[in-house]
Amino acid sequence: MTSPPVPAAVAAVFARQAEATRTRLLQVRDLIFLVAGETEGVGPLTETLKWGEPAYLTQASKSGTTIRLGVAESAPGQCAVFFNCKTTLVPTFRIHFGHDFAFEANRALLMPTTGALPTGPLALCLRAALTYHRRAAGSGATSHPTSTASLRR
Repeated sequence: MTSPPVPAAVAAVFARQAEATRTRLLQVRDLIFLVAGETEGVGPLTETLKWGEPAYLTQASKSGTTIRLGVAESAPGQCAVFFNCKTTLVPTFRIHFGHDFAFEANRALLMPTTGALPTGPLALCLRAALTYHRRAAGSGATSHPTSTASLRR
């Protein structure tokens, strides 16, 4: 699956990033669209800006929570994938993927701008975010929205 064209306002934000940061964030963007396309019930994503950062919403299906991309103030040399800090997502990611990522509080996972992208673990984290509300509402899931079983699907 090919990612859709980047909307002009979002492209302008990516363009302001250093080259290595921009390249890594665009890799993550591509993975977000790939995971969304492969995950039943997610549907099309809305790509927009939230707090001046590229954001990905399951606006049509309302299946998940917003994912934002950027750089955390606490880690300016790394890329950040931000999640709603009021969810259980980041604490769960920390338990299961603490060796794959660094974290900022309960709001972001951090990764270097260079080296191999941890595609497998990151895809599981993205899928958990894109389906967070659907699973939390109990649409057939019997486990907690970010349980080990749901992260391994």
